[in-house]
Amino acid sequence: MAGEDKTVSGMAGRYALALFELASEAAKVDEVSADLDRFSALVDGSEDLKRLVQSPVFSAEDQARAVGAVLDAAKIGGIAGNLVRLVATNRRLFAIASIIRGYKGLVARSRGEVIAEVTVAEALSDANSKTLAGALKDVLGKEPKIEVKVDPAILGGLIVKVGSRMIDTSLRTKLNSIKTAMKEVG
Repeated sequence: MAGEDKTVSGMAGRYALALFELASEAAKVDEVSADLDRFSALVDGSEDLKRLVQSPVFSAEDQARAVGAVLDAAKIGGIAGNLVRLVATNRRLFAIASIIRGYKGLVARSRGEVIAEVTVAEALSDANSKTLAGALKDVLGKEPKIEVKVDPAILGGLIVKVGSRMIDTSLRTKLNSIKTAMKEVG
């Protein structure tokens, strides 16, 4: 399985694959996915927690203790909680977002689903979401599961990732291209 898909490459992919196999054996794939979504939401919603996850300054013990407290408060346990604790103990907490993304990719692939990661500058309206879903369905040949991430830094446009393919129509990328072209001319 690991050699077939880029979502399970590298260290994060090995954790994701192990997690997926454990969750599958225990018939808790959806439960683990829901717990990981809740943990991701906690990280995204707290600058302090985001700093704890991403910073190499904190010791493994500090990260494990803090993450353990967060998991206990959020009542995230079982397989997902054990994974997050293990990752913190092994000084790999910085990779938790990649591990979760890899796990979700494995779940989607096992169900025959296609995940499209879409980054936008501001939240999509319902009409724009439907238009995007229709365009992706036409290109992919099946209904994709769309995960939207808002990143004001792209200024406008979209970045769409489906598997190993990426289409970047963001205004930031276009402005950088113009800037590079102008430097070459001058």
